[in-house]
Amino acid sequence: MDPAEENTSKTLDIYRDTWVRFLGYANEVGEAFRAQVPVSFVRGTYAVATVYVTADAVDKGKKAAAAHGDNPGRTARVAAAVVDTFVWQALASVIIPGFTINRVCAASLRLLAGTTKWPLPVRKWTTTAIGLSTIPFIITPIDRSVDFLLDASVRKLYHEDEKEK
Repeated sequence: MDPAEENTSKTLDIYRDTWVRFLGYANEVGEAFRAQVPVSFVRGTYAVATVYVTADAVDKGKKAAAAHGDNPGRTARVAAAVVDTFVWQALASVIIPGFTINRVCAASLRLLAGTTKWPLPVRKWTTTAIGLSTIPFIITPIDRSVDFLLDASVRKLYHEDEKEK
């Protein structure tokens, strides 16, 4: 096998490096469209994002299990991989961005109602456009903030366990 090809196959993460990653943003799209669609649709987008988060956590657990074989501490390392991935993804892909887009859209709709005489459908579509256009700008800051939060808290527990072994 070509070394470049081998490196690509080793590092390709279907949940982070392919189109599948966009499933993690489903709830943000749902929040942006909240003013346009039934609440059940928005809840459905959260279900899609939650399935993505869970699948990524399970995948990281399987990879950790394969990497640690039958070594002592395998169960703890697999559990740490699953928990870390699930918590990170839940915060960075679902909870914080969903809340952020929800608040941006709510504030936009309120601001447009107070400052324009646009008809309600125009205000709602404008709010949706603002919400959708906000998504690319919040991803990196939220990801970095969640990394910082986990590095300063929960990840210290995992790394202490690794140092002891």
